[in-house]
Amino acid sequence: QVQIVESGGGLVQPGGSLRLSCEASRSSFNRYVTAWYRQAPGKQRELVARISLSGSTDYANSVKGRFTISRDNAKNTMYLQMNSLKPEDTAVYYCNFWSFSNDYWGQGTQVTVSS
Repeated sequence: QVQIVESGGGLVQPGGSLRLSCEASRSSFNRYVTAWYRQAPGKQRELVARISLSGSTDYANSVKGRFTISRDNAKNTMYLQMNSLKPEDTAVYYCNFWSFSNDYWGQGTQVTVSS
Protein backbone atom coordinates (compact mmCIF):
# COMPACT_ATOMS: atom_id res chain seq x y z
CA GLN A 1 0.00 0.00 0.00
CA VAL A 2 1.22 3.48 -0.89
CA GLN A 3 -0.28 6.56 0.69
CA ILE A 4 0.09 9.70 -1.35
CA VAL A 5 -0.73 13.25 -0.29
CA GLU A 6 -0.96 16.29 -2.55
CA SER A 7 -0.34 19.86 -1.46
CA GLY A 8 0.37 23.27 -2.94
CA GLY A 9 -2.97 24.21 -4.45
CA GLY A 10 -4.61 27.57 -3.96
CA LEU A 11 -5.94 30.72 -5.59
CA VAL A 12 -3.73 32.44 -8.14
CA GLN A 13 -4.26 35.19 -10.69
CA PRO A 14 -4.06 34.48 -14.43
CA GLY A 15 -0.43 34.43 -15.52
CA GLY A 16 0.73 33.34 -12.10
CA SER A 17 2.52 30.19 -10.94
CA LEU A 18 2.00 27.39 -8.45
CA ARG A 19 3.97 24.28 -7.56
CA LEU A 20 2.06 21.18 -6.53
CA SER A 21 3.70 18.45 -4.47
CA CYS A 22 2.83 14.78 -4.15
CA GLU A 23 4.53 12.93 -1.31
CA ALA A 24 4.51 9.12 -1.21
CA SER A 25 4.63 7.12 1.99
CA ARG A 26 7.58 5.07 0.76
CA SER A 27 9.97 4.84 -2.13
CA SER A 28 7.83 3.85 -5.09
CA PHE A 29 8.95 5.72 -8.16
CA ASN A 30 10.85 2.83 -9.72
CA ARG A 31 7.76 0.59 -9.67
CA TYR A 32 5.02 2.97 -10.81
CA VAL A 33 4.08 5.25 -13.61
CA THR A 34 3.42 8.51 -11.76
CA ALA A 35 1.15 11.22 -13.04
CA TRP A 36 -0.89 14.31 -12.35
CA TYR A 37 -4.54 14.40 -13.40
CA ARG A 38 -7.13 17.12 -13.01
CA GLN A 39 -10.88 17.36 -12.94
CA ALA A 40 -12.79 20.56 -13.54
CA PRO A 41 -16.44 20.95 -12.47
CA GLY A 42 -18.74 19.10 -14.84
CA LYS A 43 -15.86 17.56 -16.78
CA GLN A 44 -14.12 14.19 -16.85
CA ARG A 45 -10.81 13.66 -15.13
CA GLU A 46 -7.97 14.20 -17.58
CA LEU A 47 -4.26 13.44 -17.69
CA VAL A 48 -2.07 16.51 -17.23
CA ALA A 49 1.44 15.07 -17.15
CA ARG A 50 3.11 11.71 -16.61
CA ILE A 51 6.51 10.17 -15.87
CA SER A 52 7.03 6.65 -17.20
CA LEU A 53 9.07 3.87 -15.59
CA SER A 54 11.98 4.89 -17.79
CA GLY A 55 11.72 8.48 -16.60
CA SER A 56 10.39 9.93 -19.83
CA THR A 57 7.68 12.57 -19.56
CA ASP A 58 4.66 13.52 -21.58
CA TYR A 59 2.10 16.27 -21.26
CA ALA A 60 -1.40 17.16 -22.32
CA ASN A 61 -1.31 19.53 -25.28
CA SER A 62 -3.11 22.17 -23.24
CA VAL A 63 -0.24 22.45 -20.74
CA LYS A 64 2.85 21.85 -22.90
CA GLY A 65 5.41 24.58 -22.44
CA ARG A 66 3.73 25.84 -19.26
CA PHE A 67 3.80 22.89 -16.84
CA THR A 68 6.76 20.75 -15.78
CA ILE A 69 6.55 17.41 -13.98
CA SER A 70 9.50 16.19 -11.93
CA ARG A 71 10.46 13.85 -9.10
CA ASP A 72 12.85 13.93 -6.16
CA ASN A 73 13.60 10.28 -5.38
CA ALA A 74 15.37 11.13 -2.11
CA LYS A 75 12.23 12.83 -0.82
CA ASN A 76 9.72 10.39 -2.37
CA THR A 77 8.04 13.45 -3.81
CA MET A 78 6.72 14.36 -7.24
CA TYR A 79 6.10 17.94 -8.33
CA LEU A 80 4.08 19.82 -10.90
CA GLN A 81 5.42 23.30 -11.63
CA MET A 82 2.64 25.31 -13.25
CA ASN A 83 3.48 28.61 -14.94
CA SER A 84 1.44 31.05 -17.02
CA LEU A 85 -1.72 29.76 -15.42
CA LYS A 86 -5.04 30.32 -17.18
CA PRO A 87 -8.61 30.30 -15.84
CA GLU A 88 -9.18 27.05 -17.73
CA ASP A 89 -6.54 25.39 -15.55
CA THR A 90 -8.95 25.66 -12.62
CA ALA A 91 -9.60 22.15 -11.33
CA VAL A 92 -8.91 19.67 -8.57
CA TYR A 93 -5.48 18.17 -9.25
CA TYR A 94 -4.81 14.55 -8.33
CA CYS A 95 -1.62 12.57 -7.99
CA ASN A 96 -1.64 8.99 -9.30
CA PHE A 97 0.68 6.01 -8.95
CA TRP A 98 -0.12 3.23 -11.41
CA SER A 99 1.16 -0.28 -12.07
CA PHE A 100 -0.46 -3.38 -13.60
CA SER A 101 -1.46 -4.51 -10.11
CA ASN A 102 -2.11 -1.26 -8.25
CA ASP A 103 -3.66 2.13 -8.85
CA TYR A 104 -3.28 4.72 -6.07
CA TRP A 105 -4.82 8.19 -5.92
CA GLY A 106 -4.37 11.11 -3.61
CA GLN A 107 -7.21 13.15 -2.17
CA GLY A 108 -6.69 16.04 -4.59
CA THR A 109 -5.75 19.68 -4.21
CA GLN A 110 -7.81 22.58 -5.54
CA VAL A 111 -6.26 25.02 -7.99
CA THR A 112 -8.27 28.13 -8.81
CA VAL A 113 -7.08 30.63 -11.40
CA SER A 114 -9.07 33.83 -11.19
CA SER A 115 -8.63 37.57 -11.00
